[in-house]
Amino acid sequence: MAFTATQMSLVVSSFGLVSFILGIVAENKKAQSGTPVHKKGSVICIYPSDPSIALGYLSFIFLLATTAAGYYSIFYPYKGKFLSQSIFFRSKTFIAFFNIALLTGGLGAAFTLWPTIEEQNFHKHKAYPITTEKCPTPKIGLLGGGALLSLDSTLLWLVALMLAINVREDFIEYGDEGENHLARAEISTSI
Repeated sequence: MAFTATQMSLVVSSFGLVSFILGIVAENKKAQSGTPVHKKGSVICIYPSDPSIALGYLSFIFLLATTAAGYYSIFYPYKGKFLSQSIFFRSKTFIAFFNIALLTGGLGAAFTLWPTIEEQNFHKHKAYPITTEKCPTPKIGLLGGGALLSLDSTLLWLVALMLAINVREDFIEYGDEGENHLARAEISTSI
């Protein structure tokens, strides 16, 4: 089955939007604190039931799907015309957006996964020393920050896809002269 760039951009943006929404909902549903119960020589923390752990993992999975779909969409042979990856990496603008999309995707994954795993550990290991006065919870705002980075990554993948389409059209239209045309186009846009 042949895909078009529009279909691929819809897949990328759908996965990214779902990741963003799940991350925001996970941040909002996260327990603010646990209730400490003093027992013999320790404190047992009782945390309310919340869906933030499952939502955090789902947000992470959809972010990975967005990144994979974004990467795949850039190098996909549209209209049956395959181009070498080296052709795309001749464009400095494309390189910048491609690398920033990868970086924000990685940061979004870290910001989503870290508090999710931390919260899961807090729910699993509930006993703390008697000196504990407050039950620990993950830092507030990390899941929301991960959700925003996920949305940023999605938008950057879409920009990288648009730049890849421009590189593809220039190379197909101008052939081997496409590299010279690409260099002239970058010089004219930077001036």
